[in-house]
Amino acid sequence: MPAIASRLAGLRRRIPGDVTLVAVSKFHPAEAIMEAYGAGQRVFGESRALEMADKASRLPADIEWHFIGHLQTNKVRNVVPHASLIHSIDSMHLLKAVNAEAAKAGRRVRVLMQLHVALEETKYGFSPEELAEALGPGIFEEYPAIEFAGVMAMASNVDDEERIRRDFAEARACFEALRDGVMKDNPSFRTLSMGMSHDWPIAVAEGANMIRIGTDIFGEREY
Repeated sequence: MPAIASRLAGLRRRIPGDVTLVAVSKFHPAEAIMEAYGAGQRVFGESRALEMADKASRLPADIEWHFIGHLQTNKVRNVVPHASLIHSIDSMHLLKAVNAEAAKAGRRVRVLMQLHVALEETKYGFSPEELAEALGPGIFEEYPAIEFAGVMAMASNVDDEERIRRDFAEARACFEALRDGVMKDNPSFRTLSMGMSHDWPIAVAEGANMIRIGTDIFGEREY
């Protein structure tokens, strides 16, 4: 069995059936994606707008492309036509830009709101308090081309498992408060995306139902 297919099979044996696996294909060539595709993978994550648009134009139409990187507003128009889900809405300014571009394209775009629960100040996103304030009454009327699908978070980049667990638990608590509060009448708000190659088992234990794995599938980046 080829290496990528073998790694995917091993992962699937470990991941619960109700958890969606996003294969993070950023920086990997189309040939690697097609090997994963041949092994049954259909959800892929990209972090550069032009790279995702190029791959989407050349690879099978049934691939579900997720944009998982920091999205600049001047790249929104490159992402909106191709993204099944944007994981990284880290400001209301960006949300407005996606809403405007989606309305122009005549579609509703599924998004995850990015939480900042990690120690690193370099990470983007809303604090739980900021997000609770941002998603207030009237949010659906203000952003009619947006489908609020859930929350994304990254844990601190540390070796302290308890700190990682606390970060994920904080993200889950925020997600659940929104789901049971302002989003209670929105059945689309059901995704908690957190966990990567090094910490996904902790994320799943803390409630993640979507994980983003690159290195453990594709190996180190190829370019």
